[in-house]
This record gives sequence, C-alpha cells and structure tokens, in this order.
Amino acid sequence: MSSSTQSSDAGDTPFLERHQFLIYRLFSLSGLLPVGAFLVVHLLTNASVLAGPGVFQSRVDLIHSLGPLLPVVEWAFIFLPMIFHASVGIAIIAGGLPNVGSYTYSGNIRYTLQRVTGMIAFAFIIWHIWQLHAMGKPLGGGAFDPHHAASTASEALRPMVVAVLYSIGVLSAVYHFSNGLWSLGITWGIWTSPAAMQRANWLSIAVGVALGAAGLGGLGGMRAVDVEEAKVIESRMAEAREMLEGKVDPSQADESEDEGEPEQGSEGE
Repeated sequence: MSSSTQSSDAGDTPFLERHQFLIYRLFSLSGLLPVGAFLVVHLLTNASVLAGPGVFQSRVDLIHSLGPLLPVVEWAFIFLPMIFHASVGIAIIAGGLPNVGSYTYSGNIRYTLQRVTGMIAFAFIIWHIWQLHAMGKPLGGGAFDPHHAASTASEALRPMVVAVLYSIGVLSAVYHFSNGLWSLGITWGIWTSPAAMQRANWLSIAVGVALGAAGLGGLGGMRAVDVEEAKVIESRMAEAREMLEGKVDPSQADESEDEGEPEQGSEGE
C-alpha cells in the first residue's frame, strides 16, 4: 500500500523536482565551467584590443585557427551548456523549481539581482550573437569579420546606444557570474561557515571588479580604434598569414608592394 502510494506520488511530481539535486549541481557547475570560463576568456580577449588592433587580431586568429572544429567546439562547450544553464534558470524563475539552497543565506536584493541580471545577460547574449556572430548573417546580422576583427567590431559598437546596451549586458553577465561563484560554493558545500561565506563574498567582489574592468575596457578600446589604420594592419596580417599557409606567392606580394612605392627622385618633379 505504502509502496504504491510512493510510486503514485513520484509519478505526480514534476520531473525537475524529482531530479532537483542533480539539476541544481549541473546548473551551478555549467555556470562555472564552461560558460563562466568562456566569459572570462572572451572578456580578456576583447580587452587585448587596448594593446592595439594587431594584438587583438592575433588573439582572434588563434581562436579561428581551429578551422572546421570551431563550430563543434562552440556548440559543445559554449552554446549547449549555455542553453542548459539558461533553461534551468528560467525554470527556477518561473517556479518550476523551488527557490531553496543557494539563496537561503542571502538577502532579497542579492537574490533578485542574480535573477534579473541572468535574464538581461541571456537577452544580451542572443542579441550579441545575432549582431556579430556568423550565425546572425541570414537574419541581417553577423557584422564581425574574423579577418578584420578590430575594425568591424569598432564599426558595430560605434553608435552610442549600442555602447550603452553593451555596457549593461556585459556588467549584467559579470555580476551574474561573480555572484554565482558565491552561491556555487554553498551548493557544493565548499563554504558553509559564516566566515567562509564572507571570504567567498570578497572573492566574488574581486572577480566581479576585475572582469567588469576588462569588459568595459575592451568595449572602450573597440570604440576608440582608428578603423582605417586597423584595416591596414589587419590586411597586412592577413597577407602574412596567407603566405605562411602557402596561399600567396611571396614574390607576387613583393611586386605589389614595389608597385605601391614611389620612384626615387619623383618628388619635386
């Protein structure tokens, strides 16, 4: 009688609640690895533009050197984990999962900010992918050219309204990640005492400030790029890359450079 009642109760319980323990841990883990790790790498890569368009282009070239493997890596380690993390987050916000565990120790403001920034970050990421990623080209986006990284990114981010929206999106993603580090430690039982939680709180603040500075610095650096100068640097780097790959005959490249140089003694004639 009791066993049949238990099985009946289990059948009536929603799937998310029945597997809540596992889902919460996968949810928190995906927020750290690989989604959080990608956020850190992405923001630091963008911040490299502060060292010049050539440095940023070299970082982008390194990523795109994966060639046909790049879409596989993106879907396996970025997009699918991000979709999972966002789906569970939406289920929690919608009430599909009980609000217990991570936020029993936090105030309402911190709890609310984590949910709000998560929704803002998710909407921002979708817009960001449409605007700059190649997947957005069929829908009128995809403005980013990996062979002209700084110049195309600068042109896309030049409008002030875009810069403001990007600032909000980046800071929301940074807050969601850094504050999530604090709640992840509670979910996994890493810090349980009030003293440990306080130390973790300072760690989250330090990570958030560092990543926020990198994100806003990269955004400002992109908008400050001299587009025409960046295009010259990027074109030269593309030619050098093609020569190394054997796609261009070095002698032909030398001839084209000689044609562009003025003859000696031509000045003043």
